[in-house]
Amino acid sequence: MNIKLLLQEMLDQQASDIHLKVGSPPLWRIDGNLVNFGDDKLNTEQIEAIANSLMTDEQKKKFKEVKQIDAAYDINEWRLRGNLCHQKGTIAIALRVIPQKINTFEELHLPQILKTISLESRGLILVTGTAGSGKSTTMAAMINYININQNKNIVTIEDPIEYVHNDAKSCVSQREVRVDVDSFADALTNVLRQDPDVVMVGEMRDYETIRAAVNAAETGHMVISSLHTIEASQTVDRIIDTFPAEQHSQIRGQMASILTAVISLRLIPMASGTGRVPAVEVLRATPTIRSLIREQKTSQLRQAIQSGGNQYGMQTFDQSLLELYKIGLISMESALAEATSPTDLKMSMDGIVTGGITPGGVGISSTGFTKKKQG
Repeated sequence: MNIKLLLQEMLDQQASDIHLKVGSPPLWRIDGNLVNFGDDKLNTEQIEAIANSLMTDEQKKKFKEVKQIDAAYDINEWRLRGNLCHQKGTIAIALRVIPQKINTFEELHLPQILKTISLESRGLILVTGTAGSGKSTTMAAMINYININQNKNIVTIEDPIEYVHNDAKSCVSQREVRVDVDSFADALTNVLRQDPDVVMVGEMRDYETIRAAVNAAETGHMVISSLHTIEASQTVDRIIDTFPAEQHSQIRGQMASILTAVISLRLIPMASGTGRVPAVEVLRATPTIRSLIREQKTSQLRQAIQSGGNQYGMQTFDQSLLELYKIGLISMESALAEATSPTDLKMSMDGIVTGGITPGGVGISSTGFTKKKQG
């Protein structure tokens, strides 16, 4: 089976990912769902041939040693992020297509306030969500927006490099873990010697990386990174809990000082039946937010976000879902399925004024979404 033919079919089907393993037909992920491509099951020889076509000699050696590998690939006009691993003694492959073009906030249907957040001069911006929720794509859009609007020295640290940035107004240097640097933590420890204005860290995976990112932000640089957390309050607690208990008070104070924003993402099926749109929770480090973090009151962050829409451009997930529903992009069923407080959201949808949810005032970055509410 030819990998190029598989990839072409993948693009034709508008799939985001492809999964290949022995004993199963190829699987596409389309709008978040896995779909079989035919009934022909892949055998060991086919999988090994595809794996060998994807790896360099050095990668083959490493794969043999550690049994798994992450890498980015360029095949004709496609750029892919891939993971090769072993399961049941055979090779399994997961590939994700990375668009050559970096989409704008408008094309991604992201809130307009992200433009303002992207151009902040210092601090820590965290983009969060589950795997496949659009974190890398959102960070790429932010770096691209900085690149075309400001004269900055931007350094990205990625594993692997996904979106490729060409210099516009800014100078962009992209460093790949295990190719250009040994680890995220090592790269962050030395990045200040490169005179950066903006540092993008693909993912804060461990204590050493988180500590180095916090330290870099504390020196007055802008640091943008991602975490696998589902909402803003959980994100703050996750970072603090990474550190030893005796350091929690100190880290809480540091986070209160350096945090600029938390952008949390969930992809929701569109009402049209094809495609997905992001519901986005936006926290900005207002004086109130900083006080809540410093005073160990993160349980109150959601309420502070909800009330900070008009003045600061913040919104909760439920406010985002309500807005997406009101303009007809998502169905009531999809909104309620993803809601933090489904009862309050349903009452708001029905036009009942509650103490719970009002539109967030953030707005989607698109002039095209003016559809009336469905149904």
